[in-house]
Order: sequence, then C-alpha cells, then structure tokens
Amino acid sequence: MEFELFEQEYIELNKLLKLMNLVESGGEAKIRIEQGEVKVNGTVEYRKRNKLRTGDKVEFNHQVVKIC
Repeated sequence: MEFELFEQEYIELNKLLKLMNLVESGGEAKIRIEQGEVKVNGTVEYRKRNKLRTGDKVEFNHQVVKIC
C-alpha cells in the first residue's frame, strides 16, 4: 500500500494507522505502537507521533505502507 503526502511535509505514525484503516481508532493505534507492534524502516517504533516523511516504510499486522 502507499500513502501520498500531497502538500504535507509529514504525517504522524498514529494518524497514518487510523487513516489507512489498519486500526479502528486513534486509541488503538497508540496502544499498538506502545506495545511495539509497529516497525518504521525495519525498526520497532514506540513514538506515537513519529513524523513519517517521503520514503519511509511502515510495517504493521502483515501490512506494509510506503510514504510517497
């Protein structure tokens, strides 16, 4: 899957999970991130508001989202 930033400089990790419908709520996104279930560029990410930019790759629940 791909997420296009358009005119934005970045998107926060928790918001991306919600917008891509990988979680049902923002609260669930925060819990999943805190529990170490999300990887950014191959490394487990615990920062809920990590700023994702063009070229970043997010892995969660057997899904991969590339930021473009």
